[in-house]
Amino acid sequence: MRKITIDPVTRLEGHGKIEIFLDKEGEVERAYFQIPELRGFEKFCEGRPAEEMPRITQRICGGCSTAHHMASTKALDDLFKVEPTSAAKKIRELMYNSFIAEHHILHFFFLGGPDFIVGPGKSAKERNIMGVIAKAGMEAGGKIIEVRKRLRGVIEAIGGKVIHPVCGLPGGISKPVTEEERKGFIRAAEYLVEFSVFVAFELWDNIVLKNKEYLDLITGDVYKHRTYYMGLVDENNKVNFYDGHIRVVDPNGKEFASFNAQEYPDHIREHVEPWTYVKFSYLKNVGWKGFVNGEKSGVFRVGPMARLNAADGMATPLAQEYYEKMYEALGEKPAHNTLAFHWARLIELLYTSERMLDLVGDPELTSPDVINIPAEIPTKGMGVVEAPEGTLFHHYETDERGIVTGANLIAPMQNNSASICMSIEKAAKSLIHKGKVTDSILNMIEMAIRAYDPCND
Repeated sequence: MRKITIDPVTRLEGHGKIEIFLDKEGEVERAYFQIPELRGFEKFCEGRPAEEMPRITQRICGGCSTAHHMASTKALDDLFKVEPTSAAKKIRELMYNSFIAEHHILHFFFLGGPDFIVGPGKSAKERNIMGVIAKAGMEAGGKIIEVRKRLRGVIEAIGGKVIHPVCGLPGGISKPVTEEERKGFIRAAEYLVEFSVFVAFELWDNIVLKNKEYLDLITGDVYKHRTYYMGLVDENNKVNFYDGHIRVVDPNGKEFASFNAQEYPDHIREHVEPWTYVKFSYLKNVGWKGFVNGEKSGVFRVGPMARLNAADGMATPLAQEYYEKMYEALGEKPAHNTLAFHWARLIELLYTSERMLDLVGDPELTSPDVINIPAEIPTKGMGVVEAPEGTLFHHYETDERGIVTGANLIAPMQNNSASICMSIEKAAKSLIHKGKVTDSILNMIEMAIRAYDPCND
């Protein structure tokens, strides 16, 4: 038996590798995606004061530290049974949408996007941000740098730091927003709207959708799986990153479950395999049936495409327009095309820009009333947000002094881990025949992972 190893998988956060096993005819027998290091953060949390969790758990990942900071802060709200002030919620959501936008831009242009904008068959030397700028133009390169600078400015002003923010407290945030800061946020949000339209209208439409080879890859069978989908939605079942309830739809689009963060143990279970350190989340009320598709499998997906599949639409007009266009082009909802995660990511970028504009225009944003002081004895608390990569759960249990006695952190990577393994095996079996392997084929197998934007830390 012949073995092919891709180590490390490139343009991802963290370290992962692929092992592909060929039979004597040169056909793929099995393929595995492995996480070779133990994370261990749940054990690191034990014995620590609960209020330290937003600063500790965000060290899981530099790319999505704000997601862990926010999920942890929301878990503290629940732990201490304290409702944040209205102004604090709006400031949190503003920072969080800025973070989602910046991360989506990072992934599309630096990590996943080079496969489309530059081309999956191009050499590894070209499939990077410099290749993207060469294809899209210097003006586009300048806009990418400028929009990330402005968004990171919003995060830093509210969070204290761009990476590993320090603003989250149970019941609110550490400081109010000044009027001068708000004016700067307005300029950043306006620039993001302009940038988002530029990306959606010009780059994606002209470079990707008008290229038949790329469109066939997105809509074809090589990167397709029928699974359940999970995402956070508001009271109208529209996509929301910061708050709401968790909604799950089945492979036919029918609502399967709707629950809040505190009810997640009734719906999600975790499976382990001996060949990787990552766990595999599955739907408790379907059960673990292995790495298989369909209604009888408990495998579900999270992330941009999953969020749009689980929702009834977008909460802002421009994003809704592109949401409708995407599903019209794909021909079904839910859409099961893994590479369409990139498309959905750009629609979410439009949403973040419009939502930020709504928030910065609210006069309550500069209210000094940004924290309610906790008064309850803690026992357990759960928090959930939509990280850029998908649904993220934080769960803490403490003694009466607020010292953590147990923690469970379910990251998007874990929620998507089963489908990622299925995606790389299906791609490998579809693309490798008679033992013929090229750099282009190996990159196209990696593309099955990059669509999910997994955080392997």
